Amino acid sequence: MAITQPTQEAVLAALRNVYDPDLHKDLVTLNMIRDLKIKGGQVDFTIVLTTPACPMKDRMKSEAYSAVSAVEGVESVHIQMDANVPSDGRNRGILSVPVRNAIAVASGKGGVGKSTVAVNLAVALAQSGARVGLLDADIYGPNIPTMMGVSQLPPATPEKLVPAEAYGVQLMSIGFLVKPNQPLIWRGPMLHSAIRQFLTDVAWDELDYLVIDLPPGTGDAQLSLAQSLPLSGGVIVTLPQQVSLDDALRGLEMFRQLNVPILGVVENMSYLELPDGTRMDIFGTGGGQRLAEQAGVPFIGAIPMDATVREGGDSGKPVILTHPESPVSKALKAVAEDLAAKVSIAALQQENVIPINMVG
Repeated sequence: MAITQPTQEAVLAALRNVYDPDLHKDLVTLNMIRDLKIKGGQVDFTIVLTTPACPMKDRMKSEAYSAVSAVEGVESVHIQMDANVPSDGRNRGILSVPVRNAIAVASGKGGVGKSTVAVNLAVALAQSGARVGLLDADIYGPNIPTMMGVSQLPPATPEKLVPAEAYGVQLMSIGFLVKPNQPLIWRGPMLHSAIRQFLTDVAWDELDYLVIDLPPGTGDAQLSLAQSLPLSGGVIVTLPQQVSLDDALRGLEMFRQLNVPILGVVENMSYLELPDGTRMDIFGTGGGQRLAEQAGVPFIGAIPMDATVREGGDSGKPVILTHPESPVSKALKAVAEDLAAKVSIAALQQENVIPINMVG
């Protein structure tokens, strides 16, 4: 009895039943199936995601494996996972910045852990395989060098500064260019010039994501950045307490006035888990969720308190690396995956065209 060899059409038909949960379309229509090869009963192909930080990649791989395995004549299935991060379509050619997506992390007030979120977000995206840069735009209080464990830049080229690198993330900060503990008493024009130089006079590699740590408040730095670099979106970091929420709302409305898409709200230091398993709501509870609902934007997630976060910031070893299985690291990774998914969805909607040619 002759053995039926699976056909390309049958395999693609099976894969049309596997959907990207975020984009709500099947993998074939989304042009995610590439390099399909059939040899006897063996089927090989690649699923090309829109971000390596896709939170649903394991689910999609499993469903694709099951779908193709059920095709008549298939004896084995081998799936490779890859990613190609789409650009948000915004024109950054004026400044010659090779960035596909730029994400600003902001807060209405200081002390809410904004830089901690920015650092761990960047490292989580880099861990997933993305090309990531981290720009410390907090000119008056640059903490990124300390939190990433880097004290100086590499030697500059004749044309540009070379960004530092740590944990797979490219870094730039005013902290690399001034003496330790030297205060910067700058007016708006000087600050504006510095931020533009961090974008144009730095030899950034081509980046899938540039994460930007903004200073607290709604001042010159935020305005300069929005005027200098089109942003894919902004993230607001807040504590659950009312005072923080009031200030965070101002930061959120700032993004709206500057026509920056709001990706959502992150509630930091949400609760402290005690040794007996109970939770202590030191700064209140549910504030971030209420802020998101009030403003009509997504609530991305709540990050618990943990002493290892502070230790990681002080030692230059982000908690997401030193304690990857801790609840706080898992929460930070979930935030990174959520943001990556939101940015990819927005970029594909910006393109407004989904290619139909499936096999590369």
